[in-house]
Amino acid sequence: MGLSFPGGFETSVTQVSSDFPAQPRIAILGAGALGCYYGVRLAKAGNDVHFLVRSGRAAVMAQGIRIKTPTERIHLRKPQVYGTAEEIGACDLVIVALKATANDQLARMLPPLMGEHTVVLTLQNGLGVEEPVAEVVGGERVLGAICYIGCYRTAPGTVKCTFPGLMMLGEFGRPVQERTREVAALLNRAGVKTDAHENLEEQRWKKLVWNVPFNGLAIAAGGVTTDVLLADDGMRLLARRLMEELVDAAAKFGHVIPRSFVEAQFERTEKMGEYRPSSLTDYEDGRAVELEEIWGEPVRRAKSVGVPVPRLEMLYWLIKRLLAARARRARRR
Repeated sequence: MGLSFPGGFETSVTQVSSDFPAQPRIAILGAGALGCYYGVRLAKAGNDVHFLVRSGRAAVMAQGIRIKTPTERIHLRKPQVYGTAEEIGACDLVIVALKATANDQLARMLPPLMGEHTVVLTLQNGLGVEEPVAEVVGGERVLGAICYIGCYRTAPGTVKCTFPGLMMLGEFGRPVQERTREVAALLNRAGVKTDAHENLEEQRWKKLVWNVPFNGLAIAAGGVTTDVLLADDGMRLLARRLMEELVDAAAKFGHVIPRSFVEAQFERTEKMGEYRPSSLTDYEDGRAVELEEIWGEPVRRAKSVGVPVPRLEMLYWLIKRLLAARARRARRR
């Protein structure tokens, strides 16, 4: 028996044997905010961590990686940094911390990192992000994680984390396995609060309840931080209505998200203060934005089951238009 996903991908729900080692060799793909934060946590806990860095590699090699949280200052002085996956070689755990907009590079990056029992964990945002990984390495190797965290890169190898939060870990198309618990335990020992969850897809819908309104409205409202959105009655109400549309769509797929979860998103966002969502930072810095994974795919899935999401669809097209205008300006320079 298998689970089918949009696009025709199917993965087995059978039990996966665990050969996950007690001291794994770990590769981190990407040295953005998440890659640096989780990679440094794992390395400082004594793990053998190897960073694949696509840009700013010289700065990271010279200065190390610095993490600043509300209670800690962590400096990994000599990270193991590489320019290609071939230089790293086979690992036991590969953590994909690239933006989903870079998934066209997975076919080149992942194969050199694969050993007989390698597990690949993707930290990417949105819906449909496990499938591109599974297409390269096979669905039986794939785990996904939803990261409830507020952090951003201020310079190559420098990350500020305002809200360490937690990670929800799950199998792609399967319930929790023994290896899921082992990877969760590894992260917990590194100081990353991590829970193994039986239904990864449900957790992805839950993360969208925050990502869709706060990342999207921060861009559409002209480049504002979350505290500005919350202080504006109209923006706050629109955020709530967007969340409700997502809750209704998720329910059609069997994912029941309680209304109390919506309230919790406002409460935790209040605590984040003057926070710039990652999509806003990417937009303002001229980098690719995860338009389809965060806004486009939930629109398409909602419409496929007959759930109207007019505000979400409007936000999707507004951001798409802004991105097109940004691209035109860049071409004229």
